[in-house]
Amino acid sequence: MSENRTLTGIPGFLVGHWTHAEARTGCTVILCPSEGAVASASFLGPSPGTREGVLLSPDKKIERIHALLLTGGSAFGLGAAGGVVRVLEERGVGHPTPWARVPLVPAAVIYDLGVGRADIRPGEAQGEHARPGLLRLQSRARKQALERLAHCELAVDRRRHATGDELTGEHDAHPALLRQAEQRLIERAGG
Repeated sequence: MSENRTLTGIPGFLVGHWTHAEARTGCTVILCPSEGAVASASFLGPSPGTREGVLLSPDKKIERIHALLLTGGSAFGLGAAGGVVRVLEERGVGHPTPWARVPLVPAAVIYDLGVGRADIRPGEAQGEHARPGLLRLQSRARKQALERLAHCELAVDRRRHATGDELTGEHDAHPALLRQAEQRLIERAGG
């Protein structure tokens, strides 16, 4: 049996996913160990869509996050983080404050409204359904999540190199791109 060298192979991390095949959108949740995980990010592009992204800046007091959400649905998809926050709160996971534990769940979106159906996108219920621990990342869902990441990175690369190419979202992610995207996720998680 081969060693699990994916994100799910890192002790304490779980991954969950929700997808809507017809709308060609979904959301992926990376759940950190209950004590949280150190995280940092760089937001590129002219209009990055994020929630709590500012917490990932090195000059902020908060050092750990409890989950990370990668979602489709443009700015509408950011609502899926609310479902993840609700699940973590129910589990007693979060940043301790004098009044409550506050789950910290940064989120980033891609603009995929023109790819499938723009009226169907991830929201709170979908973020809750994608919760790790209830839904193990199956091979098909894993492939879809990695395709989404590869799609995001292709879009950033194309904009960065100013090729003038329009990203239609109708390409199939090449297996090598999926492996590269997965390796970057592992490296970013410190594995």
